[in-house]
Amino acid sequence: MAKRDYYDVLGVARGASSDEIKRAYRGQAKSLHPDLNPDCEASETRFKEVNEAYECLKDPQRKAAYDRFGHAAFDGGGPGFNGFGGRGGNGDFGAAFADVFEDLFGEFTGARGGGRSRATRGQDLRYDLRVTLEEAWRGLEKTITVPGATACSACNGTGAEGAAEPTTCPTCAGMGKVRASQGFFTVERSCPTCGGNGHIVKNPCKSCAGAGRVAQDRSLSVVIPAGVESGTRIRLAGEGEAGMRGGPAGDLYIFVEVREHPIFIREGRTLACQVPVGMSTAALGGEVEVPTIDGGRSRVKVPPGSQTGRQMRLRGKGMPPLRHGAGLTGDFGDMVIELVVETPVNLTARQKELLREFDGIGADNHPQTASFFSKIKTFWDGLGA
Repeated sequence: MAKRDYYDVLGVARGASSDEIKRAYRGQAKSLHPDLNPDCEASETRFKEVNEAYECLKDPQRKAAYDRFGHAAFDGGGPGFNGFGGRGGNGDFGAAFADVFEDLFGEFTGARGGGRSRATRGQDLRYDLRVTLEEAWRGLEKTITVPGATACSACNGTGAEGAAEPTTCPTCAGMGKVRASQGFFTVERSCPTCGGNGHIVKNPCKSCAGAGRVAQDRSLSVVIPAGVESGTRIRLAGEGEAGMRGGPAGDLYIFVEVREHPIFIREGRTLACQVPVGMSTAALGGEVEVPTIDGGRSRVKVPPGSQTGRQMRLRGKGMPPLRHGAGLTGDFGDMVIELVVETPVNLTARQKELLREFDGIGADNHPQTASFFSKIKTFWDGLGA
């Protein structure tokens, strides 16, 4: 079957410019690429046809030969050209296929435009910081020591002695990768000369051995805002590990953990505190003194007849919202006080005598007990019926 005209394959007129040919090729190749059309033989055939046409027309000399002689320029008469518009058989079609993939998707992966840069961004670092509940309430400024790598001062991060600029790798011409044809496919790997850098340092810096950075602990002053909770993440841009050979530094992420408190239990902006009260105070009423997170004290009235679990609320005595200055009252959470009625222990003989005397008085002073046994009686009566 006769081959289609290459210009018709790409959908451009004869005499089209190289930019017009490239735009037409990219538009068709993207829509016909096998990755976008799996298990479609027609699309694969058209993709190869479009690639073959472009391989010919993108080269000025081969395009001129095609314009003059058509397909006959490459059908046996051309010096070593095959039907795919390449030299030496299927191996170069694999290279052409790799070029297509890079041309199509390189703009998304950053592989286009001269290969890899010698500069590499530094890694992000994580620092776990534990603070007390009081520190989380008021906020704090804390100095931390971060292990990592900093830019080498001897070479200004270039990796070369005397801060000289590295030279382009002669093996990969700065691409950082080399290709080798293996039958139908082309294998791409990191350049063995420069290790994938694209550049080489002829005279490495003695201080950093050419890396452009050295291991060094750093002290940083970190501001922890009031209201932080466990799991709060603080990002410090550019405070991570230094980049390789002048690359930008990574970021430092501080993860905050608030320690458990011996008195207060935190739930968001609310603080809870269990306060034990004596049996007589719970029965007769009275006052108890409770601590607050700001270091103060508050007196709370206990109503007569209070039971375990009864709650009272102190407005504005909880935690501040995140990034709200401590000492302000607006939007602060509350403090919830939960009473725990304590049964006395280690009674003296006189105390036991008074309790027996109290218990012998016939007045009904235990409504919950009476209600409970009433429900039990109803339950047993129901079983008997």
